[in-house]
Amino acid sequence: MQVLVRDNNVDQALRVLKKKMQREGLFREAKAHTAYEKPSEKRAREKAEGIRRQRKLARKKLQREGLLPAPKKAVRAR
Repeated sequence: MQVLVRDNNVDQALRVLKKKMQREGLFREAKAHTAYEKPSEKRAREKAEGIRRQRKLARKKLQREGLLPAPKKAVRAR
């Protein structure tokens, strides 16, 4: 993973790095490896993640078809 530092702005580069790491799931994975997870807890977590993933895909499909309103875009002021 690589982040460019522009104009010696290390704070912004760190923010970008943290966002990339979050998107890749590194923090979640590191947290999962800190303690032992029982097999039953692992199965329950993976099942819940799968259900969440399926719901998200179904929601996106309905939004594409126009049956659900699309989420509103966040307006950022610069």
